[in-house]
Amino acid sequence: MNEQTKPTGELTLRTLAMPGDANAAGDIFGGWVMAQMDLSCGIRAAERARGRVVTAAVKEMAFALPVKIGDTLCIYTDVVKVGRTSMTLKVEAWAQRYLSSHRMEKVTDAIFVMVALDENGKPKPVPAEE
Repeated sequence: MNEQTKPTGELTLRTLAMPGDANAAGDIFGGWVMAQMDLSCGIRAAERARGRVVTAAVKEMAFALPVKIGDTLCIYTDVVKVGRTSMTLKVEAWAQRYLSSHRMEKVTDAIFVMVALDENGKPKPVPAEE
């Protein structure tokens, strides 16, 4: 993961890392961070598809820094490709450090592939942008 000083993409989700999401050392579980990233991609992709979406794939993901109890996790998403029924999103997770509104550190990033579904749960074409 390269050094970045500012997030790229659209701020899609902000949430507080709580003690129930942490291990005994106070580090937030990676699975919790990944779940927040998945939620964010679901929000952004559903807006773009104007309907139901599901996660089809998550490409390589590595954690550069821990998230600690009290940090605000900020998730940024960017729709980088739209296929017939799928969308590829670049997602970044940044930690706004506890009681430090100016200190943001990139925790991880990944590529998510989301698929648009119809009312029967079958893939459907992603509509053209308005």
